[in-house]
Amino acid sequence: MLTPGDLILLVSPKGKQYLRKFDPTTNLHTQDGVLVMQQAEAVGYGGVIATHMGHPYRILRPSTYELIKGVKRSTQIMYPKEIGYAILKLGIGPGTRVVEAGSGSGGMTTALAYHVGDTGRVYTFERRPEFYDLAGKNLEAAGLSHRVSRFNHDISQGFAPEGMIPGDPATDPSGADALFLDVRTPWDHLEQVAAVVCPGAPVGFLLPTTNQISDLLRGLETSPFEDVEVLEILIRRYKPVADRLR
Repeated sequence: MLTPGDLILLVSPKGKQYLRKFDPTTNLHTQDGVLVMQQAEAVGYGGVIATHMGHPYRILRPSTYELIKGVKRSTQIMYPKEIGYAILKLGIGPGTRVVEAGSGSGGMTTALAYHVGDTGRVYTFERRPEFYDLAGKNLEAAGLSHRVSRFNHDISQGFAPEGMIPGDPATDPSGADALFLDVRTPWDHLEQVAAVVCPGAPVGFLLPTTNQISDLLRGLETSPFEDVEVLEILIRRYKPVADRLR
């Protein structure tokens, strides 16, 4: 049984996906016809409902992958191939307190919030108001906003935003277990990063160009961080047809 507010993924016979919050009072208009959402209530996850034109749609529980791919974006987002590796390397799991800057459209924030669970916390910083607002809407749509403390704050001033209460788990990120930085000039913020995480905490960075990576590596040479790794993650897809694999 589905309950109002549950996240559902509706998949068409051709693989087109619709990520929605379940509302039995609404209908979904697709290119295959209209889906009456009330019909989904009884069949639940794994069930099938048909459009008024007879096309079957499977109802699935969305994974973190679909939540990330489904965010509305006005910025380039991190994709699951990078996010999965970063989360493992940063040791993100239930109960983890992790700092992120900047939020962007909230793709990485969504993944972090999913994995820290209700006992962890994500502290995400974004200096641009339009991105701050968009990330908040995406987290709310994914049902994960209660695990995230968001700050419209420039981290060049440190990770102590206006209104922070020392020791308050909702506003004070100090002593965080991990940190991920997705900003243009991360080498300018290494002192602030070192000050907000606990000793030995893993720190990750995302940069699109080799010039920026070189600048970061120079900055890391005089920082307290060690065991530096640089990598690019590639993915190669195959056609899922048994006789056409090459």
